Amino acid sequence: MYLYQKVLGMERLNSRLLLLLLVFTSPLLTANTKPYDELIIYLDADQTGAVNSGRSIHQGMTVAINQAGGQVSNIPLRIVIKDHRGNSRRSLKHLTQFLKADNTLAVFSGLHSPPLLTHRQFINDQEILVMDPWAAAGPITRTEGKNWIFRLSVDDTKAGKVIATSALKEGLNKPYLLLEDTGWGRSNHKNMSAALKQQNKEVVGVKWFNWGLSENSARIMLRKIKQSGADSLYLVANAPEGKTFARAMLSLEKNERLPIRSHWGITGGDFAEALGEDLQDLDLKFIQTRFSFLNPMSSLATSIFDAAKQEFSDIQKPEDIKAATGFVHSHDLMKILIAAINQAGLSGNIVQDRKAVKLALEDLSNNVDGLIKVYSKPFSAEGFDSHEALSSNDYTMGYFDSKGVIRLVQQEKK
Repeated sequence: MYLYQKVLGMERLNSRLLLLLLVFTSPLLTANTKPYDELIIYLDADQTGAVNSGRSIHQGMTVAINQAGGQVSNIPLRIVIKDHRGNSRRSLKHLTQFLKADNTLAVFSGLHSPPLLTHRQFINDQEILVMDPWAAAGPITRTEGKNWIFRLSVDDTKAGKVIATSALKEGLNKPYLLLEDTGWGRSNHKNMSAALKQQNKEVVGVKWFNWGLSENSARIMLRKIKQSGADSLYLVANAPEGKTFARAMLSLEKNERLPIRSHWGITGGDFAEALGEDLQDLDLKFIQTRFSFLNPMSSLATSIFDAAKQEFSDIQKPEDIKAATGFVHSHDLMKILIAAINQAGLSGNIVQDRKAVKLALEDLSNNVDGLIKVYSKPFSAEGFDSHEALSSNDYTMGYFDSKGVIRLVQQEKK
């Protein structure tokens, strides 16, 4: 009996010692334990049909992460590239994969609006943090209830007015709308028509087209548009269809050709490379945002470009950044995301951390110095433009020079 009591007493003593050991060492264990080994950011974009856009977005994200030391809160950030090829079903597959991992914080989207429009409800219901550096359809960031998509790009609710105002100032008063038959095209139809009506102008007509149309079909459309009495056309197309219409326009006699004022979808692929010197025979301008590495650079822009040269061997001069819009927007948007992560902190619970970062994005305490501008509270929780980092004051028009490089028409602010 005595031996049993002695053993029991020793066990109780050992238990107390173990408890004391845990109490005093647990803070040390906690201090040395990271909530994540690494954090993953998905890039779900078209890396096949619009290669330049997908690549430039990746480059901008990478440079922003590198300038933050490759990490946030001492946790490495890694980009995982997903190629949805412009296909909404593939994009949904990637979003589903994103939800299955326990360290995927956010998704950067690409050039195409349809994947975001199609799955907007799914994104918001599942609380997937989506950062949009290119896709421009107006409804993407506007929904009743939950809103988990943040955009730093052109917004079609404003783009139509910028394109129309610029064309009207040139004396082009009778535009015809030539639009791809998607949610993006329909969004632009609504907003371009409204912008013209505000300035007491009406569209001469509207033609819709599908992806993959032939050059002959495009030529027939253009001839009918010319016969309508239009003096210009507003084009909403991505690079593949943009090339088709450009070649069809060039095949017409010079007196049959019309000025093209375009959305920027044409700049996301190999449009300029494919058209080559023939571009100079087109009267073509398109919407852009107000930054270019080809203009005199600030010290910040110079440091960012130098970092891009160091990271990517095929970038040695500004002209080497193809579809530079993607680089510029994704760089600034990634800097904003990193600022939000630092403000929110990380718990190790990915669902909780996505929510905390979303709230931080909607109320950033510190300004973020970007390429386009200094962002002071770029997003908010409520309002029509609550998840839009840019305004129409940040837009201008651009054109391709003789080397196929995008130049901005103007730099002065409105």
